[in-house]
Amino acid sequence: MKIGELARRTGVSERSLRYYEQQDLLASTRTSGGQREYPDSAVDRVIRIQELFAAGLPSKKIALMLPCMRDYDGGPSEIATPLLVEDLKKERLRIDRMIADLHATRDVLDDVIDAASD
Repeated sequence: MKIGELARRTGVSERSLRYYEQQDLLASTRTSGGQREYPDSAVDRVIRIQELFAAGLPSKKIALMLPCMRDYDGGPSEIATPLLVEDLKKERLRIDRMIADLHATRDVLDDVIDAASD
């Protein structure tokens, strides 16, 4: 599929898709006319990239993670090193702390709403 179709199917701008390629998060082939072409699997890849960005991970870390995610056959990638796994566990702890902070903020907001409603 062409870049415009991938953008339409994922809701991600063409500019972002080009950025993903520059960051080695996404790959395309080129037609003889130089247009990008993506496989159907690129839709799932872009959605996964968006989820990881939404979780606060930087593109460099995402580039390390993507090849280590489950392959289509369900098996782990061969390049999932113990060092990378440790780094990803740290990212998970960071996200857990962010979630805890958001819960605490919501609790404070609930208290303010209750106080203001009386």
